[in-house]
Amino acid sequence: MKLEKKHSLYERSVQNPSSDIDFINDKFKELTGRNPLTIREDFGGTGYLCCLWSKQSKKHEAFVIDLDDEPMDYGKANHYSKLNKEQQSRVKYIKDNVLNTKISTDVVVAFNFSYFIFKERNVLVDYFKRVRKSMKKDGVFFLDLFGGSECYSPIEEETDHGKFTYFWDLESYNPITNEVLYYIHFQEKGKAKKRCVFTYDWRMWSLPEIRDCLHDAGFKDTVIFWEGDDDDGGGNGEFYPSEKEEQCDSWVIYIAAYN
Repeated sequence: MKLEKKHSLYERSVQNPSSDIDFINDKFKELTGRNPLTIREDFGGTGYLCCLWSKQSKKHEAFVIDLDDEPMDYGKANHYSKLNKEQQSRVKYIKDNVLNTKISTDVVVAFNFSYFIFKERNVLVDYFKRVRKSMKKDGVFFLDLFGGSECYSPIEEETDHGKFTYFWDLESYNPITNEVLYYIHFQEKGKAKKRCVFTYDWRMWSLPEIRDCLHDAGFKDTVIFWEGDDDDGGGNGEFYPSEKEEQCDSWVIYIAAYN
């Protein structure tokens, strides 16, 4: 599948950066008493979120960190290019390993479960340590996490987006190592299904494990934001702090960690 098409379909089916920004602004203000102005998006890909971040005001600054030229090139051509010159001056695409980055910001985010690429606990803790040390004194680190019983059984879920169908495919799960292999497939209306457009070779981290790693990395506290139920077996897009929930087949949450 062509570069332009695959990243466009991914963003339309997986990402909702406007909602992410609303959530970040709201929860950061609750935790710190002020509004965030600078953000660093680790594993930032196309930088879609960062480009929208810069539109909030002339004081908002964003840094996209990624090792892959392909999504960054797409983002520069399709998001960054649509900003005006002043907005562009406040968005930086940086090709770098997140384990090396020292850019200091109010907010650091690692979304779309990208940190699952770290399969060894010591490496994950090291990454979290580097994030904590690089943040501003009252900064907040936001992650997302998914889980539930469906995450451990081979299954291919499909979602109809009108002009195309999105497939989330768990190919394999190793209960000894918690390693998983996921694929994203797409099928446009009237066309053949394009398989394995994106591949994710990850370790599934549990929520208690992630909290323990954040604590070991030196974060003072973490807040879990659980998604409300839409009364039809799905999420309603509203997240609230929680420390006790019932197990369900599938869930997605935000975690906020701070010093």
